[in-house]
Amino acid sequence: MLTETTQNASQKTSSPPAEVAAEMTAETPQTPQTPEEALKAGIDLTPKAIEMAKKALDRRGTPDAALRLGVKGGGCSGVGYAIEFADKIRKRDNVFEFDGLKVVIDPKSLVYLRGTILDYEVKLMEHGFKFRNPNEKGSCGCGESFFM
Repeated sequence: MLTETTQNASQKTSSPPAEVAAEMTAETPQTPQTPEEALKAGIDLTPKAIEMAKKALDRRGTPDAALRLGVKGGGCSGVGYAIEFADKIRKRDNVFEFDGLKVVIDPKSLVYLRGTILDYEVKLMEHGFKFRNPNEKGSCGCGESFFM
């Protein structure tokens, strides 16, 4: 839940010293978290998902890049899953590492994805990544979006 704070106009605020302000805005990515820490945060990847993500990064020619997981607004049900390559890690990203694969998730998306397992399915007529989210209450008929 987001909270908003307001400040009384009669209260004075001060800015941090320049060197502290520069340090606060520096683009320093987090240290990757272990699979155990990722489980505490509520995210897991199956071995097949890790294997296929690494293969996709290799085919792309960027094996050191990360896999970005997230959610985006839209679709029939309101929210859809997002998966893409991440060449840059943002300052606020949560960074996880699974068997050498870096996975990044922004803080807002992590709220929606808590408890999710990313899998890779191979079926007769389709194959691809599958989000298994226990918080998902339903999805639209086309399966492109979900609601909680």
